[in-house]
Amino acid sequence: MRILGIETSCDETAAAVVTEAGTSRILAHTVRAQLAEHAPYGGVVPEIAARAHLDYLDDVIRATLKQAGLALGDLDGIAATAGPGLIGGVMVGATTAKALSLVSGLPFMAVNHLEAHALTVRLTDDVAFPYLLLLISGGHCQLLIVEGVGRYVRLGTTIDDAVGEAFDKTAKLLGLGHPGGPAVERAAATGDARRFALPRPMVGRPGCDFSFSGLKTAVRQAQAGLPPDDIQAIHDLAASFQQAVADSLADRCRRAADIFKERHPDGRHLVVAGGVAANGAIRAALAGVAVRAGLELAAPPAALCTDNGAMVAWAGLERLRLGLVDTLDFAARPRWPLDASAPKAAFAGVKA
Repeated sequence: MRILGIETSCDETAAAVVTEAGTSRILAHTVRAQLAEHAPYGGVVPEIAARAHLDYLDDVIRATLKQAGLALGDLDGIAATAGPGLIGGVMVGATTAKALSLVSGLPFMAVNHLEAHALTVRLTDDVAFPYLLLLISGGHCQLLIVEGVGRYVRLGTTIDDAVGEAFDKTAKLLGLGHPGGPAVERAAATGDARRFALPRPMVGRPGCDFSFSGLKTAVRQAQAGLPPDDIQAIHDLAASFQQAVADSLADRCRRAADIFKERHPDGRHLVVAGGVAANGAIRAALAGVAVRAGLELAAPPAALCTDNGAMVAWAGLERLRLGLVDTLDFAARPRWPLDASAPKAAFAGVKA
């Protein structure tokens, strides 16, 4: 099968074609970033993102099919992110996919953006079900057991802010630029993570939930006491923040790994996915957790951690193999939990 995937849930306009055959499964992959459009505002502006998707998506799809050497009729299906995400952008991508499905007669798969991240490691590493997943991105921070396509058990979620949002706010506070995750990591590379004694939210507490609002407050208080134009201090604070995040994530994953191994003694993998999964310090901390838990750490390549069309196409392919096809009246969703039975975390916002 060859599936076209379309991703427009935030500020990347992306498309890809993937296949299940052979070792090179990504036949074409195009991403049109919107960094210049949002840079003046220090973050993503939903209305600007949606309009940019309208401007770019047709050309991105056209370029992707050309790169793959395929016409629309050569495909076996069309998948698009249908939520969760910024609803204007989600509607652009989903509506475009529906139109292509209608004119071509190809099946349409409405893909959960979080499931696309969750299944990417099966595209890149052939990881078998079940596995433990840490999903960390700009809008989400969750620990889940992935038992199969559409089968998820949530063990923990953020009770306030997502970890990627904390990176973005820290970068903005320290004047490091946008996007925040890579900017903080670059600054931290020349910083001393021991200089600032920042809190490790939720470490040692029962359960697998996360919290990052207090850490953001501590960074703001530390920044307020810095001498003007002290670049080294800013880099040290970035490194201290990054290490605090890594320690917090590692603690939560240790607890989740115990639950996972109890439920699935034969489970072999701890998977990290989502945009923040590209962070090297976090990967290093999780590698230690995996070793102690008797698991293997698996993560997509950095280019496939951030939002992309290949993950959407692969999720669509996995769904099509199971006969999970959607009708063209499927409504885009700003919120779409992977584990619909999980209770909403106390004080959690839309990130839960």
